[in-house]
Amino acid sequence: MGLENVALWHERDISHSSAERVVLPDASITLDYILHKATSLIAGLVVHPERMLENLQLTRGLVFSGQLLLALTQKGVSRESAYEWVQRNAMRVWDQNENFQELLQQDPDIKLHLSAKEIEGAFGFDSYLRNVDTIFDRVFRDGE
Repeated sequence: MGLENVALWHERDISHSSAERVVLPDASITLDYILHKATSLIAGLVVHPERMLENLQLTRGLVFSGQLLLALTQKGVSRESAYEWVQRNAMRVWDQNENFQELLQQDPDIKLHLSAKEIEGAFGFDSYLRNVDTIFDRVFRDGE
């Protein structure tokens, strides 16, 4: 509705103002509904960290492909080449049920730019979790 009103922005006719009277209350009611649904979902959420880790391990290391891509680009490899190399190995993981990290350790293009230790370093959760405490402090800070 807001986009439809753009064409009328310079004309303040009845169709424009009537649309505004409808869209703002409707948006507020919808937001209220979404917040109530999200609150009830989060309140009933049960988290099993060990099961989450099992699910991540089912990817055989593919969950770390983004980290590896970044590591390659930080070494000066073009994003297009890095993506091609990572994807080539990722597809082998799916097609041949192999381990992603082991494939990368053997890939001549990747080995040319990353050491075995650098490849191994991309396979950790630290980079994903490094700002969790800061985020929780911002969200749940008491009295501020």
